[in-house]
Order: sequence, then structure tokens, then C-alpha cells
Amino acid sequence: MLRGLSALTIWAAALWWGALTTVGTIVVPMLFANLPSPAIAGAMAAKLFSAMTWLALGCGLLLLMIFRSNQPVALNNKAQGTILFIALGVLLALLSEFAIAPRIIARQDLRLWHSVGTAMFVGQWLCAGLTFWKLAERSSEA
Repeated sequence: MLRGLSALTIWAAALWWGALTTVGTIVVPMLFANLPSPAIAGAMAAKLFSAMTWLALGCGLLLLMIFRSNQPVALNNKAQGTILFIALGVLLALLSEFAIAPRIIARQDLRLWHSVGTAMFVGQWLCAGLTFWKLAERSSEA
């Protein structure tokens, strides 16, 4: 059972980090390069970023539920180094969705809010990547 949970944590972290990487470095730039107007590309990018929020929330909650305190000691030790990154990544995703995105949609000081949103996306990407790295590193040690 412990081995299965360990594999599930790595897959969830890989999905979270991989999806952020794909959307942020390939999909959204391709939208702006290939759609007829920046407004259309921006609307589609907003939908993708919203979907990424829910993916982050799902993966983050799954990881936190697996790492709950009544799990075996080996899995719990693995969790200690990653819980902070998971919680921070999910928090950044939720803040982007519910605090930053509405300001961008309302076109309030676009340069500022796009910059803040980009910084939060990069922060979430780093948190997901560090979570994935720590889980994969510890899995190879076992």
C-alpha cells in the first residue's frame, strides 16, 4: 500500500508541474502567436489558467490527503519537506484565480496585474516543480 501511495504522489505532482509547464511555455504563447487577435487569445488563455487552478487544487488536495498524519511513518517523513510547497502552490493558484484574474478581466492597471499574475504563476510552477523533485528524489532512495 505504501508503494502505491508513493507512486500516486509522484504522478499527482508530475501532472501538476507538467501541466503548468505545458500551458505556460507552449500553449499560451501559441495562442497569442496563432489566433487572430490578442483579445481572443487572452480570453482563451484565461480559461486555460482557470482550468489550471482547479487542476492545482485537485492535485494539491490529493497530495495533502495522502500525507495526512495517520499514514505510515515512511510516507509521513516524505511529506514533511513537501507540504509547505504544496500549500503555497495551491494558495498561489487560488489567489491568481480569485484575486488577480478578476482585476485583469476588469482591465484594472493591466501591466501591474499581469506582472503579479505572471509572478504568481512562476511561483506556483516552482512550488509544483520542487514538490515533484522532492517526491521523485525520495522515491528513488526507497
